[in-house]
Amino acid sequence: MFSISDPVRLGAVGLGRAFSLTARAIAANPYVELVAAAELNENHRQAFVKAFGGRAYADISDLIADADVEAIYISTPHGLHKEHALAAITAGKSVLVEKPMTISLEDASTLIAAAEQMGVRLVVGPSHSFDGPVALASKLIDQGKIGRVRMIHAFYATDFLYRPRTPEELSTELGGGVVFSQAVHQVDVVRRLASASAVRVTARTGGAWDPKRPTEGAYAMLIDFEDEIFASLTYSGYAHFDGDRLMDDVSELGTPKKIQSKSARQTLASVSDEEAVKASRGFVSLDSCPQSETHEHFGQVLVFGDQGDLRLTPRGVEVSDARGRYFVEAPFCTNRAEVFDTLYAAVRGKKAPLQDGKWGRASLEICHALLASNNTGETIELQFQKG
Repeated sequence: MFSISDPVRLGAVGLGRAFSLTARAIAANPYVELVAAAELNENHRQAFVKAFGGRAYADISDLIADADVEAIYISTPHGLHKEHALAAITAGKSVLVEKPMTISLEDASTLIAAAEQMGVRLVVGPSHSFDGPVALASKLIDQGKIGRVRMIHAFYATDFLYRPRTPEELSTELGGGVVFSQAVHQVDVVRRLASASAVRVTARTGGAWDPKRPTEGAYAMLIDFEDEIFASLTYSGYAHFDGDRLMDDVSELGTPKKIQSKSARQTLASVSDEEAVKASRGFVSLDSCPQSETHEHFGQVLVFGDQGDLRLTPRGVEVSDARGRYFVEAPFCTNRAEVFDTLYAAVRGKKAPLQDGKWGRASLEICHALLASNNTGETIELQFQKG
């Protein structure tokens, strides 16, 4: 049983775009209290203090040394995840680290071992595997509503590659491109719905299609799971077709899609300092953070069973079976609430989270397998899929 009388005292590292997308969920969740943050940008630190109170540090070491902080949410760039998470874990803090948990599998294993040695919790997220309709679909599958799962289809198309980016975000080796930032979401969703260990990956990316954005912007892959389940995953971030058209014109963040006068490519072409624009997207205030009206989503997801099918939507799950078609609504309160409910249960209730370090490493391994399969033309066998 949860108790709001003893919330987890949380610190945040990084007050950029990722934090801004999660700030409302933290503020609304009674099981966590955001008491401190670390951020290089002074304006973002001041905005944090105004919104949340507490303490804001320029150096992560000061945050880690803060005895009042029990757990740390790490939303810094991908390349810093291992360094920051390991420092927090070594200091005896539980960690919620943004996906991907690290760039290399070796670093992911280091974090897992460190958390086990220190006896602290390691949670990987937020990711779309926490979304309400995904959790609901998983429950319906467990209840046998569609019989045995046989096949999963996931598709999404966005303008990801044409949003303002830092050089690191356009370098695959540094964790940039759609594989480490986007495929990990889709993989997480499909793995939760398959509820079986992945075995092998066959994939293609076609390389970098735009020399001005020198990283992978699209992929298609087939994942074979145990129990003869297989999943097809396709994604494009090249800013042409808008996958939200297939999701009731609801954006990934659960907000109504607005008609834009300029395309993402046109908007980016008019930007003179891309890094400055990227930096400006950090935390300013809670009011400026996206306000969801429905659940978040990651594009079209269908689950095919031998007795029925599921279609995930921003509002719930459509079930089709021998009796016909009906809709099961996913109750909505605050997006990403389950992330912090999970963190609370892990820290206070000692309940092992689904999306723990080994889960994060398994999804990361599939992302590496995607790249390896594309580079070699071969199917890649997986090693880190069993908990």
